[in-house]
Formats: sequence, structure tokens, C-alpha cells
Amino acid sequence: MSTEGQTRTLPSAGEGSPTDGSVDPKWWTLTAVCLGTFMLLLDITIVNVALPAIQTSLHSSFADLQWVVDAYALTLAALLLTAGSLADLYGRRRLWVAGLVIFTGASALCGAAQTPLMLELSRGLQGVGGAIMFAVSLALLANAFRGKDRGVAFGVWGAITGVAVAIGPIVGGALVTGLSWRAIFFVNLPIGVVAVTLSATRVVESRNEHARRPDWAGFSMFTVALASLVYALIESGSAGFGATRVVAAFAVAVVLLVAFVVVESRSEHPMFDLSLFRLPTFSGGSIAAFGVSAGSFSVLLYLVLYLQDVLGYSALQTGLRLLVLSGGIMVVAGVAGRLTSKVPVRALIGPGLALAGAGLLLMRGLTAGSSWTHLIPGLLVAGVGVGFVNPPLASTAVGVVRPERSGMASGINSTFRQVGIATGIALLGTLFANRLGSAVLASTAGTPLASRSRPISAALEDGSTGRLFARVPASQRALLGRVLRGSFAASLDEILLVAGVISLVSAVAAFALIRSRDFVAAAGGPATPSH
Repeated sequence: MSTEGQTRTLPSAGEGSPTDGSVDPKWWTLTAVCLGTFMLLLDITIVNVALPAIQTSLHSSFADLQWVVDAYALTLAALLLTAGSLADLYGRRRLWVAGLVIFTGASALCGAAQTPLMLELSRGLQGVGGAIMFAVSLALLANAFRGKDRGVAFGVWGAITGVAVAIGPIVGGALVTGLSWRAIFFVNLPIGVVAVTLSATRVVESRNEHARRPDWAGFSMFTVALASLVYALIESGSAGFGATRVVAAFAVAVVLLVAFVVVESRSEHPMFDLSLFRLPTFSGGSIAAFGVSAGSFSVLLYLVLYLQDVLGYSALQTGLRLLVLSGGIMVVAGVAGRLTSKVPVRALIGPGLALAGAGLLLMRGLTAGSSWTHLIPGLLVAGVGVGFVNPPLASTAVGVVRPERSGMASGINSTFRQVGIATGIALLGTLFANRLGSAVLASTAGTPLASRSRPISAALEDGSTGRLFARVPASQRALLGRVLRGSFAASLDEILLVAGVISLVSAVAAFALIRSRDFVAAAGGPATPSH
């Protein structure tokens, strides 16, 4: 049999043999990957509930908050493909450990940040480590497990991700309320140390013996294009879509994305193998990855701001309320992980995205008099939907390629997830800011607050509504409260509609494109792109 393109598994320090009574190395791999993934996802959900506290502590603007999330997502999306190639070339365990070290060190820098810019840059560095970990995690599992064991591994991984998502808001809320927002980053340090030690001593090394060097030209074009796109979307919220810098950034993004596609399609060894998209299942999985992030996960930032800045809940109280969403994800993800080996994944991903979209639409209808209980049905339905999507989506990413190509395949799928987050946060933020201004203007027209419409909009965006109340006469404070709640609710209503539509469109595309025959058989040959 030819060894062309085969993955080579190398001995690992401290590795036990399955035949000598010790633990099979593949289970150590699963443990290490789950621990690292747990830290990554815990950090993401923890950061969400801490954003209002960060905003107050560092005197951050609304755009700063978007960049705290997007700096992380942007570096993740830009580096995932290159990280996957480097892992195939130099060793997946080696890159995994490097990613853990970078992520843990960057977490310490985030916790020590004294300005919004320092925090944003540290989050970007965190994204570098996260990119390596995301790109390599599924490849490590795909290389270590085969057949039914692979379904078990992805099921466990799905359950762990569900737990991380579920407890993240509560842990984050407790840390922010009881200590400080800085503690949400410092909590990563002990987890990171344990994960690095376990990975370096117990995980088996593997690499693709015929892997090529990274496509640095493609990486550069993709990175600048994505950064320009996100910058344009965020800046358009304050400067408007017609501003020179916004138009220029959009133009740069379009030109470079087109150039990227042209170069990658003609390259002999591209970092972004466009031929994979000839497989309908791979395309459907990529669309689903983008849709679940741009829809459900991008809305979380604005839900947190609504619960804390408008309804007045603490970080811990917010985390407990978001348990309705994350608890649904946790419970359903474990079930979905076990079903991936028994049910066609299209029957999980498509309906799951549809449920997520329906949940987002159920949250609409907010008014100045709404309480958080209005959100409960939508949060629950959306959580169930996302729970059905995540585990089978992970297996879809690597299930249509041979193990030696799993690094690129998982990297592309994770890239679509992070591009969804980055562009979703930026797009929804722009729509939110524009709607907020018009809602405040309409709510204050003909009232004593008409002359304060711009300061009211600014206070809603930067979380300084408390100071605004102190500056208005006591006789106007009840009216101000109604204006604040009503305007924010109207703006949130609009982006919930957009996010819901994104999820539903993704659901239709995923259900139509994903098909069982595209998956690589356990002992068969590689899937062949359909022409």
C-alpha cells in the first residue's frame, strides 16, 4: 500500500502501551483536548458576562467592547488555516502545546490590562493561541480515533463543550461579582498549566509526512481582507457607511478576498483547498459553522448588555439567567454527540439551526415594560438548537476527508465559525447603533428630553446610564428610564430578527447540502469531490 500523504504517528514521552495494562494513549489525547477546549470555551462565555464591568473599569466605548470580542475572533479566523498546516508539517502535539502556552500567557496579560487598547491587543494574542488549539484539537481526535470510538470521542467532546458553555456565565458572573473582571482571565492560568503538562507528557505526536509549507501569501491576503472587513463594519456604526475610511476598508476587503480566491484556486499547494467545497457536505458544514456563530453566539454580547445595563442585573444574576440558554446547549449536546454515529448528521444540524433561529425570533417583542422572563422561551429553544448543531458539526468537519487532511479541514470549519463571530458582532453592532439613535430620537421627540437625545444614545452605548440619571432633573427620571429601556429593546429587537434570519437561511442550506455519502468510510477510500 502506498504511503503517499499518510499521517505518521510518533512516540510520545511518557506514552503507555495499550497492551501493558496502562491507559490507551488515545484516551489521554481525548482528555488533553477536552481540557484545552474547556478552557477556550469557558473563557469565551466568561468574557461575555464581564463586558459591562470591563466597560466601566476601563472607560471603554461601545466600539471598544466590540473589539474586545472581535480582536480574539479575528486572529482566530486569520490564523486557523495556517495553524492547521503548521500542525500537519511540524507535529500536531507540538503545535497544540505551543497554542496552550500562548493562550495561557495572553490570559495573564488580559488580566493585567490597564487600557482598552492593551486588553484588545492581549485578546488578539489570546486568539493566536486559540487559533492553534482550535485548528489542532479535532485533528488530534480524528487521528487518534477510528470507527465507533470516533463517535464516542466526539460525543464526550460535545458534552464537555456543553458543560463549559453552561457553567461559563455562572463562573464568570461569580468571579466578576465576588472579585473582579480580571479574575476571569487569571482563572485560565492553573487550567493551562495542567493542560500543557498533560499534553507534553501523554499525547502521541502525529504529522503528515507529505505536508507542505504554509501558504504565506494566502495567509497575508486573507488576514488583511478579514481585518479590513471587520474594521469597516465596526466603524460604520459611528461614522456611517459613506465615510471615506469605511468605504476604503470595504474596497480593500473585497479586492483582497477576490485575489485570495484566485490565488488559492491556482496554487499547487493552497492553505485553503477550494476543491473541498465541491463536496456539498463540506460546503453545508461550513455554512452551518458560520450561521451558528453569526446568529446565536453574536447576539450574546447584546443580551448581556441588556440584562446588566438596562435591566440592572449583576454579572452573577446575568449568568444565572443565561443558564436557560447554556443549560439547554449542555443537555442536548451530550445527546447529539451520541446520535452522530446513529442518525444522519443533516437530521441534526439542519433542524438544530432552525430551532436556534426560531429561538432568536421568539425573543423579539421586547418593550420598555418587558422583564427578562420574556426571553425565557427563546433562550430555551435556541439552546436546544445549538446543542443539536455543535457535536455533529465537529464530526462533519473532518468526516469527509482522510485523517492526513484533517488539519486543513478542521481549520477551515473553525475559520468559518470565527468569521461568523467577527462579522456577526460587527454587523449586528452597526445595526444596533444605528437603530438605537433613531429609537432614542423618536422616544424623546416632543418631551423635555428631546435636547438630550444624543447624550442618551451615547450613554446606552458606553454603559454610563447611571451618570446620565444623576444629571437630569428628578421629575424627568421616570421618563428617562422608559426611553432607555424602550430604545434598547427596540434596537435589540431588530438585531434578533437579523440573527434569526441568518440562522434559518443556514438551516436550509445545511439540510440541503449535507449528505451521508460524502463521508469517508471507516476502511474505505477518500471522498471524491462531486463535479
